[in-house]
Order: sequence, then structure tokens, then C-alpha cells
Amino acid sequence: MIERIVYRAATPRDAADQAEVFHHAVMQGAAGYYTLAQREAWTMALPRDAEAWAARQVLYPTLVAVCDGRCVGFCELDPGEGRIETLYVWPSLAGRGVGSRLLEHAEGEMRQRGVACMRIEASLVLADALMRRDWAHQGEDWVARGGERLPRVRLSKAL
Repeated sequence: MIERIVYRAATPRDAADQAEVFHHAVMQGAAGYYTLAQREAWTMALPRDAEAWAARQVLYPTLVAVCDGRCVGFCELDPGEGRIETLYVWPSLAGRGVGSRLLEHAEGEMRQRGVACMRIEASLVLADALMRRDWAHQGEDWVARGGERLPRVRLSKAL
């Protein structure tokens, strides 16, 4: 775990960094799990601009991991559906506890909102790590992005 990371609610000034975290997490972090065509289609699904990500903050309560004033990871929540909408971490920080801490904060937020069971459609990058952390496998899934099929795994966790 990295000591100088602060976890907090996202603000509009985090949006440009979120766009970059998303792009690099998919293009670099998912390289061992998805083809280049799949990753390119995935990144094209969400614009690489701050305005789009600031708008998503209005739709989804967003938690961010901030290091030296920059967002290096984020988690979007959909409390009404009991879902984790997204979880992305800057590739060089993957496996260092940033995503786990974001999920811990997400669980706390969901509990406060009365959610009893959290769900996620996890990428192949994330699925095994979540299953090692007591998330239950609920089946295979896929999503279409730009003409590409992206496999993912449906998981749930009782709170």
C-alpha cells in the first residue's frame, strides 16, 4: 500500500485525471487479458475528456485515490442498483493496494446507503483478485464495444 495516497469523493477537477487513468488502465493494464482491438474499442466507449468524466460524477458517486494532487485510481458507484460501475487504477500502481482500498471505501459507502449485496461485472483483469477477496462468482458475461466482444465476470459480495 502506498502511504501518501488520500481517498476521498471525486470533484470535477479530478475528471481529466480520471480520463487518463481509464485510458491507460485499459490500454496498458489490460494488455495481458484483451486484444489490442478489444482494448481500443473499450477505450472508445468513454471519451478521453474531462467534461465527460465530470458528467459521470453526477450520475455515479465517485471515489478517488489521489497521490500528490493527482487522481491515480477511481471507483464509480451505482447505489440504487447495488453495483460498482467502474474501478480503474493507474497501471504502475496496480497490485499495490489502491484498488483494494477504493473497494473498502465503496463497501462502506454502500452500507451507509442501505445496500445489502454489492455487484460488479468485472473485467478479466479484476475478476480473480475479487474472488480471492470473498466475491462470489455469478457467471460469465460479455459486453459489446465498437464491434468487439469483451468477456467479463459477474460477481457479488454480501455486505
